[in-house]
This record gives sequence, C-alpha cells and structure tokens, in this order.
Amino acid sequence: MQDLIADPVDEQLLDSTRLLGNQIGNTPLYRITKLFSKPNVAIYAKQEWLQLSGSVKARAGYNIFRSAIERGQLTRNKVLLDATSGNTGIAYAAVGHQLQVPVTLCLPENASKERKEILQSLGATIIYTSKYEGTDGAQAVAKELALKHPDQFFYADQYKNDNNWKAHYHGTALEVVQDLPGITHFVTGLGTSGTFVGTGRRLRELVPDVQLISLQPDNPLHGMEGWKHMETAVVPTIYDTTVADENLEVGTEEAYEILKAAYQYEGLLLSPSAAANLAGAIRVAQRLDAGTVVTVFPDNADKYSEVINKLIQR
Repeated sequence: MQDLIADPVDEQLLDSTRLLGNQIGNTPLYRITKLFSKPNVAIYAKQEWLQLSGSVKARAGYNIFRSAIERGQLTRNKVLLDATSGNTGIAYAAVGHQLQVPVTLCLPENASKERKEILQSLGATIIYTSKYEGTDGAQAVAKELALKHPDQFFYADQYKNDNNWKAHYHGTALEVVQDLPGITHFVTGLGTSGTFVGTGRRLRELVPDVQLISLQPDNPLHGMEGWKHMETAVVPTIYDTTVADENLEVGTEEAYEILKAAYQYEGLLLSPSAAANLAGAIRVAQRLDAGTVVTVFPDNADKYSEVINKLIQR
C-alpha cells in the first residue's frame, strides 16, 4: 500500500465510521445436516451474507476504510480507489455510500450483471478493465491511477493491505471460537487470502491443535469468482504460505455439483465460491472419525442469478 501523507482526522467522519461497525460481523453459523451426515463429525459454515453489503468482504472493506480514516489518509475530499472482482468493491461502495466518501473501482468487464448494478446503485465510479486479465489486470490499472493522481486517491490495495487479514484475526476467528470452542478444522478458499490468513493465524493461537486447510481452484480457468489459482496469478502480498497445514484443490464442476446439492438438500442458495468452500469442507469431513469442521460461505446466490438458475434447472 502506498505511503501517504496524512490529513487531519475528520472526527465526525470517524465517529460515523465506528458506529457503522455495528453492521459488520457476528454472522451466524449454519450446520450442514442433510447434505453431509456422519457420527461424531460436524460441518458448520459462517453465513457471511448476513451483514452489510452481503458478503465476507464487508469485514476487510470496512476495516480498510476505518483504518484509513483513523490515520487521516481518507476523508470526504479524497476518493477510495481499489481493484476488485466484485464483493470487496460492493463492500467499499456500501461503506462509502453511508459515510458519503467517494469510491472508484477497477473492475473486470466480465463481472456479473448483478454486481455492476449494485455498484452503480451505491454510487461507485467504475473503471472497467480487461476480462482476459481478471483482477490482476484491474490491480495494474488501479496502481497506475494511484501513481498518477496521489492527491486525488487513497489507494486501498486490498491485496497488500494488512487491514484485510486483520479484520478476520480480530473478528472472524474470535466469533468462531466463541460459538464453537471445539473446532478441529478450518477450511476456506484463497482469493486475496485475507479470510484464511487472518482467521487461521488467530485460530492457531486460540486452538493450537486446529488444522488449517486452504482451498484453491484446480486450474487458472475456473468458475469460482474471487478465488485465485496461486501458481498462475499475481500472489497477494498478504498471503502467507506458512499458515496452512494442508492445501487442497477444488474443481469448478465439483463446486457446481455441490451448489445444486446444497439447494436440493439444505435449501441453501449459495454462490459458486461458497459451494466450493463447502465441497472442500465435505472432503475434509469425510476422512475424519471425529471432528468439527468450519468453513465460510462468502456470499449467497443473489449476485449470480443467471449462473445459479442454469445450474438449478439442469
């Protein structure tokens, strides 16, 4: 993240920002009972769409916003700028809309119609980038803009910003342990990697025997929006390879099959990335004789209606 000269802190804006924090986190756990059932083994998932902006990215987006305002790096006269595949952008836009802080987002042009409409409705300025370059290309555009106009933008740079993973270190992990002190395994996918790295680091401190298992797509051309195939992608600076005890790959078709099954058996309408997390969690749970597996549902199906409808109707 760029090193910025701070402006005086806007105390009124800061008070509003802290108050907004009441709408972040404390999401409920959902227990899988019909799609997977095995004696002495349980799977739970954090329903992250039940907070401001409707996704897990509310945590990182809000924490990045709050820290920048506390440091005087962001005011109502400066624009928050970042690259996004959609959910972090929606989180930024939702926070910015409520705080009256402008937001500009570099977004791959093939982002879903629903995401584009939500961002526009929240007043974000969108700069569309190449669909072939994904979020890596969007990052390059955002970085160039920030370098050209340092007085205009606060470049949030979620892939390098420690406030990304710290949102989960201070929030998600504590919520999990409070609700499930007997957790034995934490399983989730890698995108910016903030959810896995932050939650995993704190869980290791609180439950030393916990097993931390990261997931990523099995090839670069996958259908889990927000996930990264680390071997071929620009690896986020905040990613820490030492956190995981094990790394598993999930295929797009496997995720889509679980997506359909989750709707059929559990009545859950999940996003592809949430279904991929569940696929990984089930795979881990199947090999256990006893244990409590926790994963994350980053969002639900609201922003993927075209994809979901096709899958459900197959």
